Amino acid sequence: MPPAPPDLAATAEFYLDLHRHPELSGAEERTAGRLAARLAATGYRVETGIGGHGVAGVLRNGPGPVVLLRAELDALPVEERTGLPYASTATAATADGRQVPVMHACGHDAHLACLAGAAAELAASAGQWSGTVLVVGQPAEETLTGARAMLADGLYERFEPPSVVLAQHTAPLPAGMVAHGTGPVTAGSVTLEVVVHGRGGHASAPHLAVDPLPAAAAIVLRLQGVVAQETGPAEQVVLTVGSLEAGSRANVIPDRATLRLTVRGFSEQVLDRVTAAVRRIVRAEAAASGCPQEPTVRTVSRSGVNLPDPGLTSAVRDAHRAAFGGPRVTGWPPSMATEDFPLFGEEGAALHGVRGIRTAYWMLGMVGPAQWSAAPGATAAEKLAALPANHSPEFRPHVGLTLRTGVTALVTAATAVLHRPGA
Repeated sequence: MPPAPPDLAATAEFYLDLHRHPELSGAEERTAGRLAARLAATGYRVETGIGGHGVAGVLRNGPGPVVLLRAELDALPVEERTGLPYASTATAATADGRQVPVMHACGHDAHLACLAGAAAELAASAGQWSGTVLVVGQPAEETLTGARAMLADGLYERFEPPSVVLAQHTAPLPAGMVAHGTGPVTAGSVTLEVVVHGRGGHASAPHLAVDPLPAAAAIVLRLQGVVAQETGPAEQVVLTVGSLEAGSRANVIPDRATLRLTVRGFSEQVLDRVTAAVRRIVRAEAAASGCPQEPTVRTVSRSGVNLPDPGLTSAVRDAHRAAFGGPRVTGWPPSMATEDFPLFGEEGAALHGVRGIRTAYWMLGMVGPAQWSAAPGATAAEKLAALPANHSPEFRPHVGLTLRTGVTALVTAATAVLHRPGA
């Protein structure tokens, strides 16, 4: 039996509230409280403060598997430019004290609203399934630290470990569609912080100082050749330097330059090899510039390749086809975006003595018909390239279609795994 239609009004109200009140990674106190209250109101036993502001709610409903449904709490330091009547005008302080605009520019508010709606639907239809549903609101996904923090804080000790973990993520596909991959869905990544040490001085006497900026600039340029020269043509690798900071005055030579960069790929071996190349180049360029001490290279975060279980993915895809019809279920190519979701599966659970966890992860379309029609391009590929992607200040899911599809997709996937009474 297909799931009942979701209570779209309550789900949309929750979404709009979340969208108007976004919170940065690690500061999701209000968001966590709102999710916890929704879960408690529908009969879940709720715990908060797991690994930061993490939330978990459990609903036990007889014998059967434990199915974990996960969504993210955090937003981004992005200024919204959608022009929507419910657009975020929020600001917040970063960890270093800067005041920045905040926006749900990656769809986490939609993920949470769908999660809460699915949790309510599963509670209301408890007579149609048997097992345990564990609903998780994860903090700090954008910094790739929240999943590890929740596990380190005993998520799989406080609650029975799951046999299946399910999640979805918005993407600039037509709203009403879902997309499944047949291999990796998102890449693994390593984020590094590099500090090049110089010797500060006056701009009029560069010979009496060691300027770290030329070394940092040389590092940036040299790193551009790593993918071209040190990875195979068939390997998919991205190396991006996203930040270079040094000094604050034109007439002062700074004593350090800081670079922040990310490496992305589809195997741990590739990530290790490219990271080693980064470290080698950083050391060599610093030495060539005569820097007075060795540069420091710190791993800020690391996420694994998001490779869902093939058998579970096939079962969920079949359930989605039955619920939505074949034309609304499509394929998904591997994406260089990254997630810490894999930690809820075998990758992270093994660190806590838990085995046998399977994952499924699919993409959720969010572009409304009018926006899709207005996007330039004659083909779907051309329109996808032109539409605002995740992390864009113009990112705007179609509320009704995205939420209705997302709730149904989660409920359908969960009930495909949970036991049926009398079956």
